[in-house]
Amino acid sequence: MNSEDFDGTVDKDAILRALNMINDPDLGRSIVELGFVKNLRACGGNVAFDIELTTPACPVKDQMHEQAIDLVKQIEGVQNVAVNMTSRTRQLVDIRGGIPGVKNTIAVAAGKGGVGKSTTAVNLALALADSGAKVGLLDADIHGPSIPIMLGVPAGEMPDGEEEDGVQKIYPLDRFGIKLMSVGFLTDRDSPIIWRGPMVGKMLTTFLQSVVWGDLDYLIIDLPPGTGDVQLTLIQTAPLSGAVIVTTPEAVAGEDVIRAGKMFEKMGQTLNVNVPILGIVENMSWFESPDGQRHYIFGEGGGQRIAGVFGVPLLGQVPREPNITRGGDSGIPVLVSQPNSPTSALYREIAGGVARRVSTLAMEESAV
Repeated sequence: MNSEDFDGTVDKDAILRALNMINDPDLGRSIVELGFVKNLRACGGNVAFDIELTTPACPVKDQMHEQAIDLVKQIEGVQNVAVNMTSRTRQLVDIRGGIPGVKNTIAVAAGKGGVGKSTTAVNLALALADSGAKVGLLDADIHGPSIPIMLGVPAGEMPDGEEEDGVQKIYPLDRFGIKLMSVGFLTDRDSPIIWRGPMVGKMLTTFLQSVVWGDLDYLIIDLPPGTGDVQLTLIQTAPLSGAVIVTTPEAVAGEDVIRAGKMFEKMGQTLNVNVPILGIVENMSWFESPDGQRHYIFGEGGGQRIAGVFGVPLLGQVPREPNITRGGDSGIPVLVSQPNSPTSALYREIAGGVARRVSTLAMEESAV
């Protein structure tokens, strides 16, 4: 910080002392100590600075912005305060390296089918992109690729590809501001994909190594349900920042989810890599009738119980909402068709929780 940034009207140390009162809620340290305050300057009673957060999806950035203005305005000589909220997405370090240009890779998994895993992956990706992050979505459900339909990609539309220096490159499609790749682009939509395990693993490896994602803050990977070849290949070949586990409230789904979560823990230990579970999303938590009453048609408490088993947060409970289903069927997800709805706000809250967990883990790892 240059001395020219201050004309003596306002004391620089007083500004830093004031901002030192603002703590990052996840890291438990002040934004000054963490080095989040950037480009601090003051002239004639006008103070300006940046607050650089660890993710654009930080759900408390508006509160931080207002708190910073209120605290600095109380300093003698300050007349106006301008705060610019910026972000630099932190990357979890991995000794195997990563996918070129991709900072964080997040798997969305479920122990069984029909729990809304792909719906969660789509809306998580859209919510992260809505926050300003650069996001990609990989449909790794080889046998049941539903992402193209859920994002309204016309049948027959295919990504561009080229061979460069003997290496095949595939360029993902762009839909609603996210980059998108699926095996559904490469096959007839009505034809079943009848592949044995090695072929499935080979296709996923191709997606991870040949797709040119560009610069991404987050790559969301929609996994098939269960614990099979795709999950094993992914853990072996991709440096995962973590996994989001999707369930519904009933006990049977919970047992399947626990097995899926244990798979990430066991495979991580076997391969000597860390694949943290970032949190649990509970779908179909209740149905709300026109009179406003909630009906827990699949039971209660399943998501919270699973979160407790793994010691991770319950990121959100998503109701059985017709608009979510209609959005997936029409190819225009609820975050696009109804961006100001309570459902969209809930998905943004879930995305913020995921982003915070990733950035917290990254900051903790970098401090080791």
